[in-house]
Amino acid sequence: MPKRTVLHVTHTNGEWKVKKENAQRASSVHETKQEAVNHAREQAKKEGLSQVVIHKKDNTIQEERTYGNDPHPPDG
Repeated sequence: MPKRTVLHVTHTNGEWKVKKENAQRASSVHETKQEAVNHAREQAKKEGLSQVVIHKKDNTIQEERTYGNDPHPPDG
């Protein structure tokens, strides 16, 4: 089974960042959350099987989005 790429959209020091899970540095930095989410979505679509985890400013998870052929789609 192919490994899923997980991208996190987080807020740090007044900036919104997109970072692959377990990466040392962010792959991109943005002024707004929407710009970061858009970038993460486009990057996720290129990766194939992937997930975007969008965090709030307090670092709690707001939303998760899956892209590609999800082997375990949610019911309903």
